[in-house]
Amino acid sequence: MGSNGGIETGYVSCTSGARAYFARPEGAVDSPCAVLLHERYGLVQHTLNLAERLARDGFAALAPDLFFRHPDPEAVRRGDRRAKLSDAEVVADLESALDALSGIEGANVERTVVIGMCQTGRYPIVFTAKRPVSACVVYYGAASPREWEVHERQPEPLDGLIAKLGCPLLGIFGEGDHVISVDDVRRFRDALETHRKSYAIHLFPDVPHGWLNDTMPARYRPDASEAAWRIMLDFLDEVFAADGQDTAVSWRFTSETSLDYDHAENKRLG
Repeated sequence: MGSNGGIETGYVSCTSGARAYFARPEGAVDSPCAVLLHERYGLVQHTLNLAERLARDGFAALAPDLFFRHPDPEAVRRGDRRAKLSDAEVVADLESALDALSGIEGANVERTVVIGMCQTGRYPIVFTAKRPVSACVVYYGAASPREWEVHERQPEPLDGLIAKLGCPLLGIFGEGDHVISVDDVRRFRDALETHRKSYAIHLFPDVPHGWLNDTMPARYRPDASEAAWRIMLDFLDEVFAADGQDTAVSWRFTSETSLDYDHAENKRLG
């Protein structure tokens, strides 16, 4: 375990076999928890940085390496190969991560958010449809057309998983995303409303896919990144304050897009 600027960090082993990075405030007592899921590149520095940022914001954060089974992790980190998990593996691995998180001193797993990004954006929904937690957060994931497909790895339709969602959801998306279109975001929003699930969705103007990642300068958008992070913290403050006692369904959709928006014009950056 190490200490760095008021937080403690280190690695723990999950019963799944995954290694997980944790960060928590020094001397943490009854801290809310965050299970932080990495992008398609695996457990790289960007995810470690975000875990530490969550700890500085008062969370006991755990970031498991969900792609530990892949035979070529270096190729995954470079983006040359793609690791693919089944929904069943996602549920089992996140259960294992929560068990590991419960063993971290000062962590209160009764107040837990699961945060997914990019490829893992769908995973909080898969998990919280089976095992309710306090909240789930999706950064530029879960809404692309492939997430709605049904096949061996995804045997249950996304619409059906949303119908079983057991907590409020925050979705953060970008107008300039080359993977997820504005229409995809609207389809995702409509499913949440159809099944009367509480949500807040923020669609930021212009920003590309992956714009929270400050290790990829072509994608990173610092102003939007800071704004999105603040929105997430405010959302979680609200959820934790309610302590599961919500008596109404809340829908908030905030969007700004250009008059001449054309998803076909969006390009992959970085």
